[in-house]
Amino acid sequence: MQNLQTATTNNNNWGLTTLGEVGEIITGNTPSTSNPKYYNEKYLPWVTPPDLSAGGRITDARRYISREGAKVARVLPKDSVLISCIGNLGKVGIAGRELATNQQINSIIFNEGILPEYGFYYCQTLKRWLEENSSNTTISIVNKGRLEKAPFVKTNKLTQQKLIDKLNIYFPEVSKANGQIQRVKLLIHKFRQAVLSAAVTGKLTEGWREKNPNRQTAEEIISVIHKRRLGQAKTGTIKKKVESIYSTQEENDSENLPEGWEHTSLNKLCESFEYGSSKKSSRQGRVAVLRMGNLQDKEIDWNNLVFTSDEEEISKYQLKPNTVLFNRTNSPELVGKTSIYRGERPAIFAGYLIRINNYPELDSEYLNIYLNSYLAKEFCRQVKTDGVSQSNINAQKLGKFEIPFCSVEEQKEIAKRVKSLLTVADEIEDNVNKAASRVEKLTQSILGKAFKGELFL
Repeated sequence: MQNLQTATTNNNNWGLTTLGEVGEIITGNTPSTSNPKYYNEKYLPWVTPPDLSAGGRITDARRYISREGAKVARVLPKDSVLISCIGNLGKVGIAGRELATNQQINSIIFNEGILPEYGFYYCQTLKRWLEENSSNTTISIVNKGRLEKAPFVKTNKLTQQKLIDKLNIYFPEVSKANGQIQRVKLLIHKFRQAVLSAAVTGKLTEGWREKNPNRQTAEEIISVIHKRRLGQAKTGTIKKKVESIYSTQEENDSENLPEGWEHTSLNKLCESFEYGSSKKSSRQGRVAVLRMGNLQDKEIDWNNLVFTSDEEEISKYQLKPNTVLFNRTNSPELVGKTSIYRGERPAIFAGYLIRINNYPELDSEYLNIYLNSYLAKEFCRQVKTDGVSQSNINAQKLGKFEIPFCSVEEQKEIAKRVKSLLTVADEIEDNVNKAASRVEKLTQSILGKAFKGELFL
């Protein structure tokens, strides 16, 4: 941003102001998902951050709202510029038609003196500013009031149009490269989900079952766990609770599952579901505190850690290897993220996570696979409770997740095969991400030169 400030002092056509001075900023809104009338008609695109991934003109979305939904949403006119301001900051799009957004997006309706396409290009330079000025919470947030203070490089319409014309020469090729990258990423995502779906429906191990016919059925295993829990119950109240859990019938039909499999609720296969520490962490300390941001792609991301040296907290929340962690509170798109802690280093877990204490009959690797499958993500979407900027899935709802359950031997075989297949996908994705990084650097370089006036030299 310093370069932009320097440019404005060296060129009389340019001036530095703020977004709030050049347009009206509107925060999106989510019509209640509990009211089907808001979503029973494909009337207006309801845009969320993933819809901004491709950039450019937004004319479609993963989800639509009805005419009734539009009455409670905040409808935006064509040419509004959309910026993701919660979670993954700095994704930008421009409305190619009338549409609405969720609350993770702030939109700018520029004043008459600013050409919308100029504003669209400029807002793509704000990602670093947004990250540096986001609120210091578990989820990065730049609210409407803060976004209004974001710097904006203002110039006359003639210069704006010249810049747009120049960028329209460069950006079709950049957009083409981005489009190809996004298509490959989508293919990788579909491949992963196909592998996970085949895993948890038994298709991945059809041949294995033929070679291993003598195995316990799900019904037999559940009966063993049930009897063991009753035997361990120390009070009549606990016994009643156990009986209540195992007397509940699952809602999903198991007829389409392989012989010996059953849809089984997690509370029948797990001892407990525990919330993490609510105490404030520090940048330094003896033991890492895992937070929602550390749960990435089924694994623990050990970057951006905080720590604790509180012995009582460490004792209470110390994680054991092969523990599955579930993200109970996050944005609507990310709530339900799940990763497995493998014991790479000592760690405890924070309050927005749930520790799943599963019995040995449920393999942790298999559980992690299931909770990252499309089937589980769809369940999360159905049961989550939506707040202003966050959604929640509590431990009680998590316990009612119905998992396709089979013998632990087959679960381990499934986990082994999934790991082998997804390793290939990971290698391809790593190369794609490197290409995406190069394209992003090129994009920012072009935009940087544009808003310093260097494209006109």
